[in-house]
Amino acid sequence: MKHTLVIIFVLIFSFSEAQLLQDKTNFTKQDTLRGSITPEREWWDLTYYHLDIEVKPKEKFISGKNTIQYKVLKPHQVMQIDLQEPMEITKVLQNGKELQVEHNGNAHFITLTDNQNIGDINSIEVYYKGNPREAKRAPWDGGFSWKKDENGNHFIATSCQGLGASVWWPNKDHMYDEVDSMLISVTNPKGLSNISNGRLRKLVENDNNTVTSHWFVNNPINNYGVNVNIGDYVNFSEVYEGEKGKLDLDYWVLSYNLEKAKDHFKDAPKMMKAFEHWFGPYPFYEDSFKLVEVPYLGMEHQSSVTYGNQYKKGYLGHDLSQTGWGLKFDFIIIHEAGHEWFANNITNKDIADMWIHEGFTAYSENLFLDYYYGKEASSDYVIGTRESIQNDRPLIGVYNVNNEGSSDMYYKGANMLHTLRQLIEDDEKWRQILRGLNSEFYHQTVTTKQIEDYISLKTGIDLTEFFNQYLRTTKIPMLEYKIENGELTYRWTEIVDGFDMPIQIEIDGKSEWLFPKAKWQTKKIKTDAIKIDRDFYVNSKKL
Repeated sequence: MKHTLVIIFVLIFSFSEAQLLQDKTNFTKQDTLRGSITPEREWWDLTYYHLDIEVKPKEKFISGKNTIQYKVLKPHQVMQIDLQEPMEITKVLQNGKELQVEHNGNAHFITLTDNQNIGDINSIEVYYKGNPREAKRAPWDGGFSWKKDENGNHFIATSCQGLGASVWWPNKDHMYDEVDSMLISVTNPKGLSNISNGRLRKLVENDNNTVTSHWFVNNPINNYGVNVNIGDYVNFSEVYEGEKGKLDLDYWVLSYNLEKAKDHFKDAPKMMKAFEHWFGPYPFYEDSFKLVEVPYLGMEHQSSVTYGNQYKKGYLGHDLSQTGWGLKFDFIIIHEAGHEWFANNITNKDIADMWIHEGFTAYSENLFLDYYYGKEASSDYVIGTRESIQNDRPLIGVYNVNNEGSSDMYYKGANMLHTLRQLIEDDEKWRQILRGLNSEFYHQTVTTKQIEDYISLKTGIDLTEFFNQYLRTTKIPMLEYKIENGELTYRWTEIVDGFDMPIQIEIDGKSEWLFPKAKWQTKKIKTDAIKIDRDFYVNSKKL
C-alpha cells in the first residue's frame, strides 16, 4: 500500500501534460510568445473582460466573443491576443471597425487603426468559435470535459492550468496581468445550470430553449481561474462569520448528491476558519466562496472552487502522507481552497515560479491539521509526504517560456516551509508572516524574489542561500558527523556556496542548536548518541 500510494502521488502530480512539458530543454518561438511579456503585450493593461459565449453540448461547440477593455500604457498599434487551435478567431472589432489579424500559431496579432494614446481606456471585441480541445484526463491535460451524469444529463466543465485559458477563450494569456473585474455570460440548454466565478447577476430565459447566466467577478482574477461548469445542479448555502464580516458559502452539486454533500461539505467552514487564522481574511468576500461539483478531481478556480473527490476523505480515499492524518479531511476541499490565498490572491507573474502556488498550498494542508489537531499531527503529515519527493529537477522552471518547475513544488515546497518555520522558532511570528504575505501582496502578481525578500525582511534572517538550496537545486543538505573521544565533529555537504542553516539536534534528551558550515566544526559532548530534529528537511550521515 505504501508503494502504491507513492505511485498514485507521482501519477497525480507528475504526469500532467503541462508538467510533462517541464522536461523541455529546447524551446520554440511559440513557447516564447506564450510565456514572455512580448512588446505586443506590455504596452496595455487589462481592465475588464466580458466573456459572452454559447455552449452547445451535443456538438461540443462554443461560440461568442470576448470584449477586452484596456488602458494604454504607451503608444503602440499592435496587440497580441492568444487563442489555441482548433479554436478560431472569426473577426475583431474596435469602434465598429473590423481589424486586421495576423495569426502566428496560438498568438494572434491585431493591428489597431485608431491612435492608442497614453491613459486612454479602449476596448476590442474578439469573436470566435470552434470545438475546443477536449480534456482527456482533466484537470492535468486541460480543456473542456464533456461528460454525462448518472441520469444521462450533460455534465460539463473547464480546466486549463498550465495549458492556459486560451485553450477555450481569447485573452491576454500571461499570468503577469490580471484583469481587474469580469463579466461571464454563458448560454446553455434549458434544464441545466451554469456556475461560474463571482456572483450571479441575473438569469435570462431565451426563446430558443436556452438560458443565459451572467456572473460578475468583482476582484482581479487570473485567466486559468475563470471557469464554466454546466450540469443538473442544485444549491445550498450558509453564511460564515469571518474576519471581514459575513461571507456567503455556496455549494452547487448534482441533484442526486444533495444530502451527501450537505454532510460532507462541513469541511468547508472548517477550512475557512483555519485558513483565515493562518493566512488572513478570505481574499474575495465580494465574490463569495463556492464549491462546485465537476466530473474531474478539482481545481482552484477563484471563488468557484471545483470539486470531484467522490465525497471521500483524503485523496479519493487515500492518505498521501501515509500517516493516517490525511484521512482527517477532504484533500480537494482543503488543498484547492487553500489556493484562494496562494494562487488566486498571490499569483506568480511567471509560471516558472509556480512553487509559490503549490508549495504554500501543499503546506496549508498540514496547517489545517495544526489548527485542529496540533503541531505534532501537522509535523507527522508534512514529514510523511517526503516519501513522494523525487528531487528530479529544481522547483523553479525556466522563465519566459511557460515552463513549470518540478512537481516537487508541492511537498518539497511544503517541507521547505516547514523547515523555515523551525528556524523562526516563534509560531506567532511565523503566522504573522503568512498573513503579512497575503496583505502585502493582496490581489497582486509576484516573483519568487519578492517572496524571498519579504520573508527575509520579516524574519530578520538572510535567507538567500536557504532559498537557493531548496528552490534552485535538487541537492538536499547532508549533515555529516562523527563522535570520537567526547567530541562531535560536523559539517554540511551537498550544499550551495554560503549555505549555513542552523539545525536543532537532541543530545541526552535535550534540544540544542548546531551551526554547521561547509568546513568541519567541533563540539564537546558527553554522549555517543545524538538525534537530528525530524522537522528539518535534511539528510544526515554518521561517519
